[in-house]
Amino acid sequence: MKLNRSHRLIAMTHYLLAHPHTLVSLSYFVERFQSARSSISEDISILKKEFPNSNIGSIETIAGASGGVIFRPSIAPDQALERVQALCQELTDNDRILPGGYFYLTDILGDPDHLRLIGQIIASRYREAGATAIMTIATKGVPLAQAVSMYLNIPFVMVRRDSKVTEGATVSINYASQGQSRVEKMELTKNSLGEGEKVLIIDDFLNGGGTITGMLSMTKEFNASCVGICVLAEVHNPDRKVPFDYQSLMQVVKSQDNTQLVEVLPGSIFDDHE
Repeated sequence: MKLNRSHRLIAMTHYLLAHPHTLVSLSYFVERFQSARSSISEDISILKKEFPNSNIGSIETIAGASGGVIFRPSIAPDQALERVQALCQELTDNDRILPGGYFYLTDILGDPDHLRLIGQIIASRYREAGATAIMTIATKGVPLAQAVSMYLNIPFVMVRRDSKVTEGATVSINYASQGQSRVEKMELTKNSLGEGEKVLIIDDFLNGGGTITGMLSMTKEFNASCVGICVLAEVHNPDRKVPFDYQSLMQVVKSQDNTQLVEVLPGSIFDDHE
């Protein structure tokens, strides 16, 4: 159906937002809108200018017969920091301190507005990492991984601590839990991750680091590599030593006896923010 420019721009914007990090040929838009290639190119030029101005992301154009356009979602660092600071203020409640040094985040993980924000920020940070898959652990990491996967347009795989009959054949490993106090098991469906995959590991909370260390071991079992690790929140602990580099969106500062919440601060993902 032939559309005028204003209608084309709306339709093209909707399509690109729904297909991030996907090469879309100009021929697709030419055929869909029954418009001249020159008109479609002008439309793309308008969107290429307006997307960054509207803090939506960027559009990359690739020349040649096999070229086209790629939409890369992003959020401006200033806006990301401002919104995470507001989220930190929402979390300053002693009732969120849980036994074992954990922190209550379930309401955040169930809120679509918060998940969209978190997905945007993490996807913006790791969009050049070359990840081909996201790995998380059931169950609280799942909404985070799903949010990020939608913005990066790559699949996510879910590691479980207990096997399910419906999962089929699995690969299992043993890993040391928080504080290295006990050994636990995690499993991943055998066909869910391919050899050579580049994995972005996502989790909701970092305390001792045992779960992420386990997921790193799982990645190696599949002959895959880790290209980044990001958590929603971490416990502030200058003495913590973990065998991996990571970034966090928020940092939870607690009293020495772990019973009182001192403050919640933006995490290390903002360390290079000027």
